[in-house]
Amino acid sequence: MADPMPTVVVALVTYNSEAVLPACLSSLATATAGSGPCRLVVADNASTDRSVALVEELCPEATIVRLDRNRGYAAGVNAAVDAAPAADAVLVLNPDARLGAGSLRLLLDALAVPGTGIAVPRLVDEAGRLQHSLRREPTVGRALGEAVLGGARAGRFRLLGEMVTRGEHYARPGLADWATGAVMLISRRCLDAVGRWDESFFLYSEETDFALRARDAGYAVRYVPEAVAVHLGGDVMASPSLWGLLTFNRARLYRRRHGPVATGAFVGALMAGEAVRAVHGPPRHRAALRALLGRRPPHRPPPGAATAPAYVCFSAQDWWYHNRAHSDFQLMRRVARDRTVLFVNSIGMRMPLPGRSPGALRRIVRKARSMSHRLQAPLPDVPGFHVLTPVVLPFYGSRWGRAVNAWVVRVQVARAERRLGIEDPLVVATIPTAWEVVRRLPHRSLVFNRSDKHSAFGEVDQASIGGLEQALLAGADHVLYVSRSLLAEEAPRTAERAHFLDHGVDLELFRPRPPEEEPGDLRTIPHPRIGFFGGFDDYIVDFALLEKVAAEIPDAHLVLIGDATCPMGRLERLPNVHWLGYRPYEEIPRYGSGFDVALMPWLDNEWIRHSNPIKLKEYLALGLPVVSTDFPEAHHYAEWVSIAAGPEDFVARVRKELGDHDAVEGERRRAAVAGDSWDRRSQELMALCEQGRAA
Repeated sequence: MADPMPTVVVALVTYNSEAVLPACLSSLATATAGSGPCRLVVADNASTDRSVALVEELCPEATIVRLDRNRGYAAGVNAAVDAAPAADAVLVLNPDARLGAGSLRLLLDALAVPGTGIAVPRLVDEAGRLQHSLRREPTVGRALGEAVLGGARAGRFRLLGEMVTRGEHYARPGLADWATGAVMLISRRCLDAVGRWDESFFLYSEETDFALRARDAGYAVRYVPEAVAVHLGGDVMASPSLWGLLTFNRARLYRRRHGPVATGAFVGALMAGEAVRAVHGPPRHRAALRALLGRRPPHRPPPGAATAPAYVCFSAQDWWYHNRAHSDFQLMRRVARDRTVLFVNSIGMRMPLPGRSPGALRRIVRKARSMSHRLQAPLPDVPGFHVLTPVVLPFYGSRWGRAVNAWVVRVQVARAERRLGIEDPLVVATIPTAWEVVRRLPHRSLVFNRSDKHSAFGEVDQASIGGLEQALLAGADHVLYVSRSLLAEEAPRTAERAHFLDHGVDLELFRPRPPEEEPGDLRTIPHPRIGFFGGFDDYIVDFALLEKVAAEIPDAHLVLIGDATCPMGRLERLPNVHWLGYRPYEEIPRYGSGFDVALMPWLDNEWIRHSNPIKLKEYLALGLPVVSTDFPEAHHYAEWVSIAAGPEDFVARVRKELGDHDAVEGERRRAAVAGDSWDRRSQELMALCEQGRAA
């Protein structure tokens, strides 16, 4: 029995393409004849002409993916590929291309050759003249050759030109380092191995980047001269801004793949070639020079057509050992579904010292382990999320020491940005010590995520941290608050730059679980159960209050889940206290569902008075009755949370809640946070960050 024909998706990317679309679409019928199952997916970059209407009229069976704005060619390719996950191969197609009869079958045959990941046709113009579409890898020698001889002459020699210009190379099948991206058939295996097209290029070099990454992964680009396509081509030669963008992206791509010395030589060669031609040549060469000298793209799409910005988040937490419930983790993981995110683990506010800091040695060891991870992408299903733990010098006590440390961190962050292709990012800073890093780090906007009042933390140099907080408040374009009381307190300083962005909750994860899903170690503990999950820190948790609850309600069992930075002996000595220690974040709802009452036993201090604990929403999402100490943010949930006036009242309220079991009330609690998903909060964050600087 013959092997089934591969399923192919034609990924057509459009942007104001109505003038060329009819010819492109009409060529598909003869081009795909005899090639097996074929499906058209059109990714439209928010066209303002009749592009989408034409597709609907001429190819009503096509799948249309409408992007919210002009995100660029690579983003269109990614969107089309995402819409067809089961395809065996994807034909990436520019709307100004017209495929020749039977060309897809020929490309599929080439793709079946072992080691091939990409197959490309021979490109000609409307008059049938050959277009030089094959390319060699960019090198310093080739950039110099093109600077001296020009691209067409240099391309006749393998060592001197990037563009292949000898006619005999186009007369026979062969391999290329990369090729023009107007028509490319890519195998599913290659797509899965290489990953998504890099959207940061917007226009030009995105196909170069993908093809070179494919070669790195062991997949070749195979040229098929028998397969022919007409390619009209763009107006890059006539447009100074587009030529400038093309040249800028050539340098940017090279910088990603080589060290600073080689990159300097390559950029120097590009500049020499453009400078020679800028004297008496067309304006495009002067535009390219300005782009290379300014080290920023010369062509910025207008509002509504801008490329998606990248985010750099300086967190107060560490991905490798802190609870994943923290807002920085939750928000940035979701932002990374649509944006490139560099998540910088906490750069600290103080050096843990024995005798001053609980668990000092343990904290030093875990930070050292975190630093060993350096830059990683830890979430396979969210490839845009990258985590960096910079090496930090323990200089917190002096201005000079902090300046040195900031320079060390800034160098590491800048290097990570270059590796990820991040330029002009949106910076979100949660920790005050990030100010001395970000103030000299290029960025398009700075957002201070004022999640806590860090200067109220007892272990730090409060005067120094307070000064950094004030500097960050003054320098931020936007200030986000989760505490209404802190927002009100600082309103005179932040004015219209202040925004309340409440915490969210993972509604899918935090849903009530049936008793049969209870973990084994919880199942052995009898009801009634009074529970708490979270970190046990002596500047947050009122241990005396927990001890009082366990002692005065001896017939109930106090279940404590979480890591501790201080001794737990005073609680563990009680027979009805069960400290289960750290449990993975994903397992917490299974434990919490087994509580009869949940506790928020906070100390009364400045830190707590300016806080908004995430676990409050997590408790409510599980439908649990909650008893809390009194702090400002709790009163916004007074309808669903029992707020105690003091220790005696706290114990009394716990007893009362243990006696009330009302399933309807549990559903009301869940409904109270039904609109507070982290997905919604991340969308609110992006809308705020990307609107520009406040007045």
